[in-house]
Amino acid sequence: MATPRTVAFHTLGCKLNYSETSALARLFESSGYLPVKFEDGADIYVLNTCSVTEQADKECKKIVRQALRRQPDAFVVVTGCYAQLKPQEIAGIPGVDLVLGAGEKFRILDYVDDLSKAQGKGMVHAGEVRDVNTFNASFSFGDRTRSFLKVQDGCDYKCSFCTIPLARGASRSDTVENVLANARRIAAMGTREIVLTGVNLGDFGNGTEVIEGTRLKKEALFIDLVRELDTLEEVARFRISSIEPNLLTDEVIRFVADSRRFMPHFHVPLQSGNDKQLRDMRRRYRRNLYAGRVETIKKLMPHACIGCDVIVGFPGETEADFLETYRFLQNLDISYLHVFTYSERANTPAAEMPGAVPVEERRRRNQALRGLSEMKRREFYRLHLNTVRPVLFEQHKEAGLMTGFTDNYIKIEIPAVPEKVNSIAPVVLQGLSDDGETCAAAWEESVLSELA
Repeated sequence: MATPRTVAFHTLGCKLNYSETSALARLFESSGYLPVKFEDGADIYVLNTCSVTEQADKECKKIVRQALRRQPDAFVVVTGCYAQLKPQEIAGIPGVDLVLGAGEKFRILDYVDDLSKAQGKGMVHAGEVRDVNTFNASFSFGDRTRSFLKVQDGCDYKCSFCTIPLARGASRSDTVENVLANARRIAAMGTREIVLTGVNLGDFGNGTEVIEGTRLKKEALFIDLVRELDTLEEVARFRISSIEPNLLTDEVIRFVADSRRFMPHFHVPLQSGNDKQLRDMRRRYRRNLYAGRVETIKKLMPHACIGCDVIVGFPGETEADFLETYRFLQNLDISYLHVFTYSERANTPAAEMPGAVPVEERRRRNQALRGLSEMKRREFYRLHLNTVRPVLFEQHKEAGLMTGFTDNYIKIEIPAVPEKVNSIAPVVLQGLSDDGETCAAAWEESVLSELA
């Protein structure tokens, strides 16, 4: 019997990319390939790229070099957002054999099965992104106690700094029926928590139009999807990943507050606390709307965790503008920040805007907001000390410990009880770690009696 060809994967970027890489791995495995770890060496390397930041582009080249150091004769395939945006540039990277765009990604086996070194380097199959109009379902599995389930792809928004619509195409979605089926599949594999992901998750419903008589209508909206998922007895927990503030309606917030399965945790991109920057970014809201969303969440769920994305150093952002953003965030009842330093991206309107902020100033502002984020996280954790919260337990990188997240996304550490991994149980939150990233926890009394 012939030895199966091996394939290894490396993912750059967002949760959506991780879900898609897992789907690609399952495609290879179902066709007789043997997935292996990246560091073990493989016959084929598949690199799923991101291009949100300049650093992601540089990372792609580094990973290709690492792959070929491990296996000089390996075939290297690059796909993902960077591959759609700059296919010829990637094809020119030494060692890259094949570049696949957004429309070709899930037909990867059609190209790889006949791949040979004799064909030469740097073959490109990347069609126009406007022709990408199908939805390919995917979910991650195998590396954690949670799974990232893609339910939406692409984006119809035109934010002036963003390349995602150029890389992934128009907004399109899975059907409710198929999402439910995939959620059941994930649960049957033993996963306890599912994180719903998409490029513009709250826009779920685009691309699922059905014909009713002679007119078209959306099959379902995001609120319809989450209500259906909430009925699944097989899944213990759901989380909503990043959702635009204009799409995080009061109806969705009230639903989560009353839900049996959706966790009190929201990640809501802000990007700037200054209305001038929000206008120039072409965002579909202003900061008062954002503040109102936070207020509604905290009114209905005082314990809820709220994360926030912010971009610093956007063209035209003065020191006064930045300080306005800082003060807005300082007074906002949020739990943590993801801070991004603006970087110019080709073919975006922002790249041509006047008022470029010096790179060193961008970095300084980034550090200032990261410091604010640490203070916010510490305060959120402190508010919950000596309270009892349910935790989904995971393996810890250190022997003798387990980690996990509470329902409201507080990361904990607790002495390991191996049989508790991938189970949910209540703990008492006791104290912060020195870096403020985790909370020490102890078993709640009912669990102690069970363990005795």
